[in-house]
Amino acid sequence: MSARRKGASGAKLSKTALSDSSGDMLDPRVMTTSLDEIHISPRTPRMDQDGDDELEMNLLGDEERRRAAPGFNGSARSHESETKRAISVRDKQGMVLLCVLYLIQGVPLGLALGTFLGNDLVHSSNCYLGSVPFLLKEHLSYSQLGTFALSSYPYSLKLLWSPIVDSVFSTSIGRRKSWIIPMQLIVGTLMMYISLNVQKLLDDPGNYVTELTVVFTSLVFFSATQDIAVDGWALTLLSPDCLSYASTCQTIGLNTGFFASFTVFLAFNSEEFAKKWGVPHLTLSGYLKFWSLMCYAVTLWLILFKREDKEVVTEADMSISGVYKQIWAICKLKHVQSLIVVHLFAKVAFAAHEASTSLKMVEKGFKREDLAIAVLIDFPFQIAGGWLAAKWSRGDRPLRPWIYAFWPRIGLALVATVLINWFPAPPISMGFFMFLILHTVLSSFASTVQFVGISAFHTRVSDPLIGGTYMTLLNTFTNMGGTWPKWFVLKGIDTFTIAECKLPGSNLELKSKVLECVTETGKTTCKQLSGECVIQRDGYYIVSAICMVFGITFLLAYIIPTARKLQALPTSKWRIKMQ
Repeated sequence: MSARRKGASGAKLSKTALSDSSGDMLDPRVMTTSLDEIHISPRTPRMDQDGDDELEMNLLGDEERRRAAPGFNGSARSHESETKRAISVRDKQGMVLLCVLYLIQGVPLGLALGTFLGNDLVHSSNCYLGSVPFLLKEHLSYSQLGTFALSSYPYSLKLLWSPIVDSVFSTSIGRRKSWIIPMQLIVGTLMMYISLNVQKLLDDPGNYVTELTVVFTSLVFFSATQDIAVDGWALTLLSPDCLSYASTCQTIGLNTGFFASFTVFLAFNSEEFAKKWGVPHLTLSGYLKFWSLMCYAVTLWLILFKREDKEVVTEADMSISGVYKQIWAICKLKHVQSLIVVHLFAKVAFAAHEASTSLKMVEKGFKREDLAIAVLIDFPFQIAGGWLAAKWSRGDRPLRPWIYAFWPRIGLALVATVLINWFPAPPISMGFFMFLILHTVLSSFASTVQFVGISAFHTRVSDPLIGGTYMTLLNTFTNMGGTWPKWFVLKGIDTFTIAECKLPGSNLELKSKVLECVTETGKTTCKQLSGECVIQRDGYYIVSAICMVFGITFLLAYIIPTARKLQALPTSKWRIKMQ
C-alpha cells in the first residue's frame, strides 16, 4: 500500500511503544535518525483522531515535518530531485498497460465523439468530431447532429456512479480489474452488435437519429465506466514520482485510439482513397468487428497474466454511501467549488471552433480523407506534446502551462473562423493544404498542453484512498465544460443561419412555399425541386463571436487569477478527514 497509509498506521503507535525498558519516556526527536531513510509522501496522511496529528508530527524528521505542515507548498530542490530520478521498470510496464487500456477506450469514443472526452474528452487533442458524425453530416442538420452529440454526456456524468465503481469489487480479482474486465467485454460485444446493424442505421440516418444516439450513448457509458477504474488504478499502478505521467499515458492511449478511428478509418473508408493508393476499402462494419476482437484479446490477457496489487481498504472505503458523502464533503471545499466554476467555463472561448469548424470545412468541399491526412501528420506532434507537457507540469506550478496555452488556443480559434470565411473553392492548392496542417498541429499541441497540465494537477491533489472517485469528480467538470456548450453551439448555428432555396426559373408561387433551407427537411425539399440552398447569413460566425467574447472576458476576470491561487495551495488543503 502507499506510504500514505503506512504513515497513518505509524501515527497510531501507543505511548508505551515510545518508552525504554526502564519505563522512562523517550524524547520522540531521538527517533528521527532512524527514520531518515523512510520516504514520506508530501500528501498529508489520513487521521482518525485529532490527537494523532501531533504525535505523527513528532515522529517526522525536520524535513518531513516541514513538508507535512499545512502551509507546505513544495520546494524547487525536492522537485529537481524528483525530475532527475530514473523511471523504474515497474513504472515503465505500468505506463505501457495504461496506454493500452486507454487505447481500448479511445477507439469507440473516437468513432462516436472524436473530441477527447478523455478527461478533457472533450478535451480534444484534435478539434474534430468523431467519424460517425462525419458520415452522417451529409444527411443530418446541425441540430440533429447536436442531438447525436448528447451521446457524450455519460462521459461527463460518470461521477454519478463512480462511487459504486470505487466501492464494489471482488478482492480475488482486484479492485480495478473487477470493473475493467466486464466493461471491456461489454464494449467489445456492443461494437460487434453495432457492426451487424450499422448499415441499416446509416442508410437512412434521418429516421434513426434517436436509435443511433441511444446505441452510441450505451457505448460511451460502458467506456466511461472503464475509464473510472483505469483512472483509479493509475494512482497505485505508478509510483508517486511518476504520477504526472498518468495523464501522458492517457493522452497517448486515447489519441492513438482516436487516430485509428478518425484518420485511419476515414481514409480507408473513402473509395476514392482506396482506388488511388491501391488499398482495400474499409467498411465501418469491418472496422468495428476488428476492434471488438482486439478488445476481447486485451481483456483475456488481463484475466490470465496481469495480477493487480491488493489494496488494504477499510469499511469506509467499501461503503457506497460513504463515498457519496466523501464526494459531498469534497464539493463543499471552497477551493474545489472555485475549480468547478473554472472548469465549466474554461472551454467556452473555443467551443464553436471545436464543435463545428471541421464540419464547416467538409461542407465547403474539403474532402474527409484530406482531413484525415491532416490529422495523420498531426498525430506524432500530439504524442510529443503530451510528453513535453508532462515535464512542464511537474513541480509546484502544474497549471502554468495550462494557463499559457489558453492564448494560442483562442488565437487559433479566431484564425479558424477567418479561414472558413475565406475557404477557397475545391480543389484547394497545396499551399493552403499545408497551412491547414500547420493550423491543425498548433491547435492540437495547445490543446494537449492544456489537457496534460490540468490532468497533472488533478493527479497531484487527488487522494489515493478514493482515487477513482476523486479523479472522476474533478474530471467530470472538466468534461462538462466541453460537453454542455456543444449542443448550444450546433443549435445556435441553425438558429442564427438564414438560408433560402433558390429555384430555377421564375416560379414565384413555388419559391414562396420553400423559403427555409436550414433544416434537413428544408434541404431535402429544395433538392427534390432541383433548387439550390443559398446561405444569406451563416450562424457559425455569430456563435463563434459570442463564444470568444464571453470566453476571453471570463478568462481574464476569473479563470487566470483563480487558477494561480489554486495551484499555490498545499496538497493538504485538498484532503478531507475520513470518518
